[in-house]
Amino acid sequence: MADWSAEQYLKFEDERTRPSRDLLVQIPVADARRVVDIGCGPGNSTELLVKRWPQAAVTGIDTSADMLRQARERLPAQKFIEANVAHWMPPENTDVLFANAIFQWVPGHLRQLQRLTGALPRGGVLAVQMPDNLDEPVHVLMRDVAQSGPWREQLAEKARVRDALPAPGGYYDALGPLCTRLDIWHTIYNHVLDDAAAVVEWVKGTGLRPFLDPLEAPERKQYITEYSARIAAAYPPQADGKVLLRFPRIFIVAVK
Repeated sequence: MADWSAEQYLKFEDERTRPSRDLLVQIPVADARRVVDIGCGPGNSTELLVKRWPQAAVTGIDTSADMLRQARERLPAQKFIEANVAHWMPPENTDVLFANAIFQWVPGHLRQLQRLTGALPRGGVLAVQMPDNLDEPVHVLMRDVAQSGPWREQLAEKARVRDALPAPGGYYDALGPLCTRLDIWHTIYNHVLDDAAAVVEWVKGTGLRPFLDPLEAPERKQYITEYSARIAAAYPPQADGKVLLRFPRIFIVAVK
């Protein structure tokens, strides 16, 4: 895929940061010395970690040059490095590995979570949040449009970059033997957005990217037009004209 756009992602910064806040308060570490924000994006979640543990060495890692640029501008005193978590090992004595909305993109992420948990010292924490929304209309309609348009063959393989997440029991069985404590929970957010067009703008920064990136400009415009019409039907306005974007997410806090 093309590089991520920090500008597009941050159009909904408050809504995207809320799961990070909710995950952070469940981490049972009072005085962290070394903290890593995996998939730090534009630094919005990293900023929360710095505020929670101001004395810690906080590092952000990401694969996107544009996201890292924005993160460095936002938090110039922090360290940000370009790295793919699938080939990355945490520094020794890392107390917290924090990962908001990244591992759903990582192939074989259960094995990666096991590997990272195993690398932590005793008492270290792996804290993870992942969208669990592939069955929501916003994603179902992406696939429907991809399969029904002139781009059907072109998108047949490229658009399939995320697999459905395992059930909570899959994470429990994979991580439980490595942990002294393991918390797993689901939350369903209902993000209040201005209208159905805002739903499309939201996913342009994340899930819609694999569908749009392979297309030329005219086809991209056609795809967006068709997708937008279906989204408008699937997300009708509330009494005040706003729409609710239903968004299930899974959370994991694993204590080594």
